[in-house]
Amino acid sequence: MIGLLLGAGFSKWAGGLPLVSELFDFAVEPWGVRERQRLEQVQRLKAGWDRANPNGHPEQFLSHGMALADTQRKAILWYVVRRLSEPYIFEQRHGRRSRRHVLMIDEYRTNDRAGVREAAGFLGRLAGARLSGIVTTNYDLLVEFALGTKRFNYGVRDEILCGRGPYPVSTWRNPVAVTGSLRLAKIHGSVSWGTQGSKYSDGRRGLSGDALIVAPAPEKVPPPQLQHVWATAHSIISDSIELIVFGFAFNPYDEAVLDLLRQAGRSLQKVLVIDPSPPIDRVRALWPHVEASSCPSPPRGDDILRTWLTSAL
Repeated sequence: MIGLLLGAGFSKWAGGLPLVSELFDFAVEPWGVRERQRLEQVQRLKAGWDRANPNGHPEQFLSHGMALADTQRKAILWYVVRRLSEPYIFEQRHGRRSRRHVLMIDEYRTNDRAGVREAAGFLGRLAGARLSGIVTTNYDLLVEFALGTKRFNYGVRDEILCGRGPYPVSTWRNPVAVTGSLRLAKIHGSVSWGTQGSKYSDGRRGLSGDALIVAPAPEKVPPPQLQHVWATAHSIISDSIELIVFGFAFNPYDEAVLDLLRQAGRSLQKVLVIDPSPPIDRVRALWPHVEASSCPSPPRGDDILRTWLTSAL
């Protein structure tokens, strides 16, 4: 079996979504006075922290922000979720009012949005492989958009999502369920998951900011609500003999994730790292027993990935 581990570099390559180092470019369009005030609050907090920490890293600011007063912490989390949702938010007029929406997983518009075709193309190249599942640290919905609800599940097949599908008569008559066999473990949460445990058919938490996520700060620790997701991730990795890693940095401070990978990856034999600067030394330090190889960018055509998959199969 082959496992797939996706980090921020995958979403950067596919959809141009920012890495943590690029996160605070404030490239969002505020909607109304309340959002403008929230955005300005985060800008002030970041500017003040930058003045006090001229050589600081955005992850250190996030760690600082998670210890601030509740309103400030929530504003920062709102911004993070909103920034990663921005390319998938659109406006429509209903009656005489304009309203915002976030793409639904099975919606036809997804094919025209940033990165979905690229993500679908890459995942499609793995269609012939015996995938044990996908583990990702990303919050965005690129994988869900690329696969659609009939090709994946969040660890429980036929789980019903909250919210409408693209064109249902009603949620009661046409419930949206993830019915696919491919397991997807989003170990840091998702812009489509609410803090109370609900999973949605769209990224609506990207508007409210009230999403179940683990902020991208050093020494991230998963909340209890994500324990089942981490268990699914452990199962995916432990069921794998080969592992493809796309855009995951294996940062030393990400102790909880590294510990998960170290324990679950004891049966791994081969690891392929796709990254412009592949952290092969970190891979070998984590799994000294594996045969590790790399390619600098997403391979296409008759290339390293095809050769690697052929030998893996």
